[in-house]
Amino acid sequence: MSPKRVERLEKTLARVAREQGLDQERLRRWISFLALAGVLERAVRDGILGGYYLKGGVAMELRFATGARATKDMDVGLDGQRPERMKQLESALALGFDSFTFRLKAQTRNMDLADTVRVPVAVQYRSRAWQTVDVDLGPTGTGSVELVKPAIRGLSEMGLPMILPIRCLSLADQLAQKLHACTGPYSEGRARDVLDILLIDLLGKLDYAKVREAAIKVFSERATHSFPPEAAIQPGWHAELQAMAMDLGYPLTDPVSIQERFRIIVQSISGARDQ
Repeated sequence: MSPKRVERLEKTLARVAREQGLDQERLRRWISFLALAGVLERAVRDGILGGYYLKGGVAMELRFATGARATKDMDVGLDGQRPERMKQLESALALGFDSFTFRLKAQTRNMDLADTVRVPVAVQYRSRAWQTVDVDLGPTGTGSVELVKPAIRGLSEMGLPMILPIRCLSLADQLAQKLHACTGPYSEGRARDVLDILLIDLLGKLDYAKVREAAIKVFSERATHSFPPEAAIQPGWHAELQAMAMDLGYPLTDPVSIQERFRIIVQSISGARDQ
């Protein structure tokens, strides 16, 4: 790829971000996420992968764009044990997607509690560096898949091909996992999950009955604490939650109000019944 072509792509990125009122690096990450989703989808169609889904913050951003908090890593669920997942990912990435190519870097990190390995993936566009994305490669589990049409802006304006829709862990399963993570014995560093639950409720997208059904299953499978959980926010999270709430424009910013709203939502989930 010629230097001029790279420069034009960078200029297009800057122009589209400016016109759409987006952070330029956030738009760059969205493009990287969707290019990686594209190569995973190609691997499914070619029989290299049995299936996959996106989860975590990237699935939230695809659904709600700037209504969700920004994330820098990409959570992917694949079948099999960790070594097998790594081999599948490497085989999938070798296919490439349109003018995007991918390369696994060596600095992997095992996250044993989550049965996940974090691997940096170098994303290139026409053989020139575009971005490096940390891919968290975890198991698929028993969650269901939803096909999501990304809500993010600027993709068509960039003129880059994308495969749509994207396979994501269902929103109910994802919220159930977040509720489990932020209320359990290994909840250190999970303040963001509290705010994610509050944000989805604010957007009117939290189906209490479906989340309750999914949560009962998740809490039973993981067996670390019981459902419904205690809706307590750790004092050490107060500053982080307040900063995230202010950054995202959430209407409640003081920790006491956030705690009370979280308690009400957990109560609504636990008390919900199928329609």
